[in-house]
Amino acid sequence: MAHPSAAQGFRDRLERVIAQTGLNQAGFSRHVGIDRSTLSQLLSPDNDRLPRAETLAAIAKGCRISIDWLLGLSQREQVGAELVEAVLTIETQAHAPFDERFLRWLAEAAGRKLRTVPMTFPDFMKTDDVMQFEYSAALGPEPNPSLADRRRLIVAAIRDGGEMEACVSIQALEAFAAGQAQWQGLDSATRQVQLNSMATLAEELYPTLRLQLYDLRQTYSAPFTVFGNSRAAVYLGPTYLVLNASEHIRALTRRFDDIVRTATIQPHMVASYLREKADLVHRP
Repeated sequence: MAHPSAAQGFRDRLERVIAQTGLNQAGFSRHVGIDRSTLSQLLSPDNDRLPRAETLAAIAKGCRISIDWLLGLSQREQVGAELVEAVLTIETQAHAPFDERFLRWLAEAAGRKLRTVPMTFPDFMKTDDVMQFEYSAALGPEPNPSLADRRRLIVAAIRDGGEMEACVSIQALEAFAAGQAQWQGLDSATRQVQLNSMATLAEELYPTLRLQLYDLRQTYSAPFTVFGNSRAAVYLGPTYLVLNASEHIRALTRRFDDIVRTATIQPHMVASYLREKADLVHRP
């Protein structure tokens, strides 16, 4: 048993570290690789024991601070800039749709709502032909069967009760239907199949999947996804800006809610809207 003042000093410094990361207890325990129950015990005012050596090492390594400082044996506070990586990371090579990182983040947020503002419309709702056309530079000219497998994983997660809400701009869908912008050169038959397929999925997965259509003339947003309360990822072309701090996640959640409030087409009307667009594809 440690001296009460030693245990209290450690607890104070641990609380200070957690506060500076901006993570909640669950997020911090995941970040340093210790059990949440162990962290709760260490933070309990009734605890009069210092942590085991491996727990100390995990916290020190995960937060880039010294064990001596945690134990009050050093006054050198190695926190601050060294904790940036715990709060914000940059993930490169994000060329392909819903890659392994996205699936991992999705799995870690299981049971919590996902909120997404895609660049065009949700990748997992795209047909293989549309996916291959859009991401040909990253995926190569040959068909990629793993895309269908990844899409099925996401659809299955939603069918199993994984709640997802997406805000899609009307202008993005209009450009797709007309074969404009990045869709120039994609044949009308493929575009029509895509719109009808998306309408069917929107009906089948509702209400666990809720699509909201908003008008870019009323609001604008860069593409981002909020994975429950565990992380948020802002898509910056071939790079993800990944935010782990609770206040950043809450800020993007509020931004998402703001976009929802401006939506002009509600989830129960989306399938009809998409089918109307599909019917118009072949017309001049």
